[in-house]
Amino acid sequence: MSVLAYDLGAGSGRAILGHLNDRGIETREIHRFKNEPVKIGDRMHWDILRLHHEVLQGLTLIKQQGEVPESLGIDSWGVDFGLLGSNGELLGNPYHYRDTQFNGVMDTVCQELTAKRVFERTGIQFLPFNTLYQLAALKRSASPLLREAERFLMIPDLLRYFLTGEAVNEFTNATTTQLYNPVLGQWDRELLAHIGVSDQWFGDVVLPGSTVGQLRSSICNDIGLASIPILAVAEHDTGSAVVAVPATETSFAYLSCGTWSLMGTELDQPVISAESMELNFTNEGGAGGTYRLLKNIMGLWILQECMRQWEREGRGITYGSLLAKAEIAPAFASLFDPDDVLFLPAGNMTERIRQYCQKTGQRVPEDQGSIARSILESLALKYRRVLEWTEQLSEKTFGGLHMVGGGIQNELLCQWTANSIGKPVWAGPAEGSAIGNMAVQWIASGTFKDIWEARRAIRDSFPVKEYEPQDRSAWAEAYERFLRITALSPGTETGSEV
Repeated sequence: MSVLAYDLGAGSGRAILGHLNDRGIETREIHRFKNEPVKIGDRMHWDILRLHHEVLQGLTLIKQQGEVPESLGIDSWGVDFGLLGSNGELLGNPYHYRDTQFNGVMDTVCQELTAKRVFERTGIQFLPFNTLYQLAALKRSASPLLREAERFLMIPDLLRYFLTGEAVNEFTNATTTQLYNPVLGQWDRELLAHIGVSDQWFGDVVLPGSTVGQLRSSICNDIGLASIPILAVAEHDTGSAVVAVPATETSFAYLSCGTWSLMGTELDQPVISAESMELNFTNEGGAGGTYRLLKNIMGLWILQECMRQWEREGRGITYGSLLAKAEIAPAFASLFDPDDVLFLPAGNMTERIRQYCQKTGQRVPEDQGSIARSILESLALKYRRVLEWTEQLSEKTFGGLHMVGGGIQNELLCQWTANSIGKPVWAGPAEGSAIGNMAVQWIASGTFKDIWEARRAIRDSFPVKEYEPQDRSAWAEAYERFLRITALSPGTETGSEV
């Protein structure tokens, strides 16, 4: 049985076909494409029509290769959305979560409602670009979009709508908005009323595995395809990535590693407490009725921005060459908190790292290798801190850490993460979100009876590389220094201003 998964990240997208046979799960990349934001004046948007075009390109390539998938699912990043008007047409390109118009709105909303009340009603981590604050910003600026809007759809919802004509909201992505109440199991009308947004825009929330329509006949005719069922999978890409964690025990810790790093564990119920709020953890929906207790960490975005800056300056370098330079650079010379608000916006990241190190009295990194090493070491040390907090909140102890996602191709980061946490790291699969997307489709069809049977098949089908911790004493000493330095950081952790 074959299924088609579209996995859209903040920098690229891919269409991957999955086959399930006697040998296990086999995947083949059908189409890969860039996903680049578009800046118009002071505003930053997603090019949603280009993404729709690339989805159609994937279907065209499927047709050309003679494949007939039995279903199709889409996953993407969270929080961002599009609005439909009364005629069902899209009202403008969706805004990018890094658009500056949302700056400062979180503080205002949380002062009005109190942060405690927002967290009690949603259990979601405070991040300045959460959908709650994006909509509040648009309302306060009297955006004409809100005057015309009649329907709210997240990015995968919107792309599904283009394919099917059916406007449906999916659970895992809905929970990222900080507008969904997991206790009530519905959109939170009190929060929507406070920011002045109609709850009529928000439809019923369907669970991962629900069939939400068929491929439009017009698309089928244009491409020459038979109708394909479109499923709502775990449409937040981390939700899909967690499905693909090849864990053997029900209690496990994971790190979905890419532009963002997301670390946490899978639980049956959200952990909404004063302690989880203080540590700024989130409780996002998962597949199979689970919740993902996790924390967003800035991730490889910082390294990616540095590489873009060097490219603009005419000093571009390949990823492999950069990691080779990082490996031989001086160890633990320059550490910083990756989640400092300093590193959230796009821009000259190398200068911000130098600024942070200067303000905390550390050696200021100058060359590319030293800057890259400072990023990777700081990420690995932050992972240890968040893993400790995850154990504390979940009241569980983990024997190691499962790493999934494209970031695991950075073997230096995987090894340094094992060194930092003092426990094994199990890295794989790299295409975790796409594989989890497929797994939900196979569970929905009855091919797998549940998520655990799917995980066994994933474990048997894809290589997992184990990293044992090394240089424990040096990393333990660096961790203590990291804690002292980050306590003196010039800014505050992303989303922790409230």
